[in-house]
Amino acid sequence: MDRLWAPWRIKYLKASANICGGKKPKKCIFCKSLKSRHKNFVFLKSRYSFAILNIFPYNNGHVMVSSIRHVRELSQLSSIEILDLFQTLNNTKKMLDKVLEPDGYNIGLNISASAGAGETRHLHIHIVPRWKGDANFMTTLYDTKIISQSLDELYKRLKKDVKSRTD
Repeated sequence: MDRLWAPWRIKYLKASANICGGKKPKKCIFCKSLKSRHKNFVFLKSRYSFAILNIFPYNNGHVMVSSIRHVRELSQLSSIEILDLFQTLNNTKKMLDKVLEPDGYNIGLNISASAGAGETRHLHIHIVPRWKGDANFMTTLYDTKIISQSLDELYKRLKKDVKSRTD
């Protein structure tokens, strides 16, 4: 029998159990992430928004783009903040195109828990790279997703791309 070891998923399972059990983290994950870039995988920051790797990714390269200001809804952002948020989204997608070369993307917002948001307190947009055949029997039969690249490796590649744009 083959075994697929994914010990990092235990954090996700424990976090999911806490969230489902009503124990939400006290601090906003997005606000907290801005304080420590590498540990929290923030790889791109603009004046009003930033991009961060999702530490519990649906797929390799799953990124979230968030406003720096702590708001729940798009309507709470100024026009310039909205423009910056979508420019950061566009720049992040271009980086993922270059670094990962996916076949497509799922891009979207989940506003409120009933819409599927795991973090409802801080507006963020998900970018999920997709490849032909990235869903397989593991997802269907075992409710398990295989992620083919470590967060550290992807973070380094994206930071290298950010650096090449500024040189």
